[in-house]
Amino acid sequence: MKTSFARSFAQLFAWISFVICSAAIAHAQQRPLITEDVDIIPPGSLRIEAGVDFVQKARFPVSGLTGDLTRAGVIGINIGFAPNVEFQIEGVAQNVLSINSRSASAIPLNLASNANSTSDIGDFTLWAIGLNQTNAHGQVLFGKKFGQDARVNTFGNLGIGILTAPTSLFSQNDVLTYGVASIVRLNRQFSLAGEVNGRANTRPGSGPLGTESQGEARLGMQIRASGLRFDFAGIKGLTKRSPRSGITVGVTYDTPSIFTPAK
Repeated sequence: MKTSFARSFAQLFAWISFVICSAAIAHAQQRPLITEDVDIIPPGSLRIEAGVDFVQKARFPVSGLTGDLTRAGVIGINIGFAPNVEFQIEGVAQNVLSINSRSASAIPLNLASNANSTSDIGDFTLWAIGLNQTNAHGQVLFGKKFGQDARVNTFGNLGIGILTAPTSLFSQNDVLTYGVASIVRLNRQFSLAGEVNGRANTRPGSGPLGTESQGEARLGMQIRASGLRFDFAGIKGLTKRSPRSGITVGVTYDTPSIFTPAK
């Protein structure tokens, strides 16, 4: 009974947080970080991001595959519709997994037994590794700026994710999601960026396959030049199911106001 009540409360909190965040705290990520910033882009403008991620020893417990994952064309488009409304589209043009090892799979795989890689084009998940889940997330965002000219931007996220267990019928896992980040502007060109971001399993043990705890730390820089913002960061996994390490590089372009925003 207590477990059922806790799960119902978690679902209610997630949906309330989702509505609040969507309606009143529109936000955007700042590459190379994945923690959501409370600042939004100016109404009537667009932010276009593109990058490449490479991580070593990426683990996929549902399929039993482990290997080096390259995410080419990590694309994000943010559109500022109003002072408190922002629309986001995010995805990956191509995922490529170089398979280093494989263990027993909990799902059928359309993958030859001697295959040493698998890839997918134009999708949000790896072909043959995607979990076909419908998940719900709700987060509360917070932030504070410090120093002269607000050169130190600190922000964070705390919330709940309701994840469908991909290998168990009518089963789910309620995870705690978190992120703490900071961007320190060194001068007009260079900024230092770092974060810790992930999710924590709330079930006994490691939780259902595909919903385990995951986390990573990122440390890198943003470089402004020629009207663009270039970025790079190192990635370090923080849990047993997280990739061991990796790097990300990318570029961001913020357009001037190109349409009349909603009032």
